[in-house]
Amino acid sequence: MSGETYIGRSVPRLEDRPLLRGEGRFAADINFAEQWTMRVVRSPVAHGKIESIDAGAALALPGGHAVWTYKDIAHIPPIGFRLTGLASLEPYRQTVLAKDVVRYVGEPVAVVFADDPYVAEDAAELVELTITHRPAVLNAAEPTAEFAPGLTTEPDVVRKSYGNVDAAFRNAHAVVSLDLSVGRHTGVPLETRGAIARLNGDVLEMHGAAKVPHWNRDRLALMLALDPTQVHLFEGHVGGGFGIRGELYPEDVLVCAAALAFERPIKWIEDRREHLIAANHSRQQRHRIRAAIDADGRILGIDNEFFHDNGAYMRTHAATVPDLAAAMLPGPYRVPAYRAAGHIRLTNKTPCGTYRAPGRYESTFVRERLLDAIAEKIGVDKVEIRRRNLLTKAAMPHALGIDTLGTHIVYDSGDYALLLDKALQLADWDDLQRDAQKRRAAGELAGAGVAMFVEKSGLGPFDDVRITVKESGIEVVTGNASVGQGIETVVAQVCAEGLGVDYRDITVVHGQTNRIARGMGAFASRVTVMCGEATRQAAAKLRDAILNSAAELMQTEPAALAIRGRGVVRADGTGPSMPLASLAGLSAEATFQTTHMVYPYGVHIAAVRVDAETGAVAIERYAIAYDIGRAVNPMLVEGQIAGGLAQGVGGALYEEFLYNESGEPLSVTFADYLMPTAREVPTSQILLTEDAPSPLNPLGLKGAGEGGTNPVGAAIASAVDDALQRPGKVTQLPLTPQRVKELLKRR
Repeated sequence: MSGETYIGRSVPRLEDRPLLRGEGRFAADINFAEQWTMRVVRSPVAHGKIESIDAGAALALPGGHAVWTYKDIAHIPPIGFRLTGLASLEPYRQTVLAKDVVRYVGEPVAVVFADDPYVAEDAAELVELTITHRPAVLNAAEPTAEFAPGLTTEPDVVRKSYGNVDAAFRNAHAVVSLDLSVGRHTGVPLETRGAIARLNGDVLEMHGAAKVPHWNRDRLALMLALDPTQVHLFEGHVGGGFGIRGELYPEDVLVCAAALAFERPIKWIEDRREHLIAANHSRQQRHRIRAAIDADGRILGIDNEFFHDNGAYMRTHAATVPDLAAAMLPGPYRVPAYRAAGHIRLTNKTPCGTYRAPGRYESTFVRERLLDAIAEKIGVDKVEIRRRNLLTKAAMPHALGIDTLGTHIVYDSGDYALLLDKALQLADWDDLQRDAQKRRAAGELAGAGVAMFVEKSGLGPFDDVRITVKESGIEVVTGNASVGQGIETVVAQVCAEGLGVDYRDITVVHGQTNRIARGMGAFASRVTVMCGEATRQAAAKLRDAILNSAAELMQTEPAALAIRGRGVVRADGTGPSMPLASLAGLSAEATFQTTHMVYPYGVHIAAVRVDAETGAVAIERYAIAYDIGRAVNPMLVEGQIAGGLAQGVGGALYEEFLYNESGEPLSVTFADYLMPTAREVPTSQILLTEDAPSPLNPLGLKGAGEGGTNPVGAAIASAVDDALQRPGKVTQLPLTPQRVKELLKRR
């Protein structure tokens, strides 16, 4: 191989250039001639029976064209499951318009089609709904109610277990029990959802796709009775994803169905209020957990029952979030016996899905609170209790004995104790402790906390890549998508190193279902691992093809040649060369397949100050140590971690969807749904390590998308406990000033 080394370098992002030049093409920027606007009429009540829908006034409005209700789309089936689908959950799927009953404020009841957004909004307000109210179910931990005749509000229970849990508790020196809860919040991308559909000949196009274009293409084709070759999805620029954007929502299906029915382009862009009440929520869980421990605080067994509030329907993620919460709760610790029962409960709230570190943000908070409580129970330091329970490097690979996302959980590599030591050194842990003690003695409420975690990434089963020599450079086509993670740069770096070209001469095409037959998309921190290895393989094949073809033309042996920059040259630097462009058309494809995920891991340390008068929590210092296996672009990894931290802080201290007693949402604007700004998010110290490269792919790669978010709530809760000198008293997130003040009163 020749040329520069790119893997491991923090080169500038390729995808930033059009954005910095003002050339971004987001969903709202896409328009076609003679398009109509779609506006959704949403339920104003949380639970009720639809008695009538009067669209007369809306249809009489100049510029209005049509109003659809359920009877107009009754032939379209409910949206199916993409991940962790269980047969028991299928009756709880959402139809694209409400049929007889509405189950949350914001549920689509009708759609209006008009000349432009202004007329469409006026027309939607003229649609009169008559709905008979029914009692709203708002607490997932209370006894179940009726969802529909013959169906309760508990579709299923996720169960994971190994070892003899009952024996562990019989033989325990002590039992530690906690009741913990995480509030409902979600990703709030800068760009709200949007979709634009049109017929282009006999092909249905949808623009504004994100995350999983190929799955959405296939599902849309199935729902609309089309062949997948008749449906093309196109991803433009995406103003944030975070797990919630890019899933298949009712509005996406309605836009496409309308383009078919009216044979003209249809455009839908949601406003912020719609986004806050209709896009997927996440997180809300209540855990009742107990641990059996020996006299030294070592865990003998864990028993956890939790209630997952999934909102009104089961959407595309099905049981993914509670399944991950149950499966990943043991984390980096030795847990000889384990049992979890996750009750999937439906309530009259916005339906839920995945949000950055789904199930792990919740279960890491629960597990790390449990470790702190064990430390308090036996009277040892919170760091020491973790050391006593950590899995060792010698235990790797470590099979947990349970599965998730269709794969067995086998931690592929890790040295958790080493990373803990590095994190403590990074944060000056001993100095933090001394400083906090000194400040508390002076009357301040200051403290520090620590949280450890194991993440999952690199979900298979496959990724395809095709690399082609073009006259203008090298083109890589992948079935992945971009949600801001830097796919174009990372894939170009891997390809450039494999070929020996400049990474800036590589164009990465993604999110275009007409360019590659299949693709898994961007979720589960999978892209760098899966697409990176597929790209490495394809680049090696193409390099051989280039050198063989050039050798024939240059009348020499392939081994005597090298690729440098934009040409093929003699490896010894003598003699003639030829431009790569003269070999335009050469192409190579590769598929990377795997049946196991890879497992990065990390440590977060937070130092906080609590205002005794207001209950406000200020984060004074934050340190993150994360083992990435191998970083293709360290700068991008650090960016992912820093961005994830901001979202973790939001869920820990600020963001929460609340409802009144009738199910009316109280968080429908940014005045009510409080998000952290740059002022509230701390500047973090980030240490990336590569002590445990994965043995499951030749580059040793692991994912980075969710490690900045996963343990933030746990670390901040631990620090607030320390500041208040009330170990184990933080049992609920977010830690709003009101909740902290209640803790201060009891103090």
